Amino acid sequence: MDAILAKLQASALTRRFVGLVAHNRRLFALPSIIAAYVKRLADQRGETTAEVASATPLSSEQLAAIAAALKSSVGRDVVLSTRVDPGLLGGLVVKLGSRMVDSSSEQNCSG
Repeated sequence: MDAILAKLQASALTRRFVGLVAHNRRLFALPSIIAAYVKRLADQRGETTAEVASATPLSSEQLAAIAAALKSSVGRDVVLSTRVDPGLLGGLVVKLGSRMVDSSSEQNCSG
């Protein structure tokens, strides 16, 4: 792991932390540790994350409008995590915490 992190130019602190996790045979937990850290950091910054799925890539203007609408709804800055879902014909699927808004037209392929 140290060689990989050195190649990625990770900080010494990150390399020591991952080394400790590996030494304790807990590398399987590293994705959960990272996710918890990112969530805690976002909470400290007053941010929340929303997952947005769309049929086609969204423009920066569309992303800004979605982020602004979500911010006015939740009262916090919203960081968008986007993905293109080819199964959608149009619209969006937005997941914010445990809430999900589905305004999509899903493609139904029954054979």
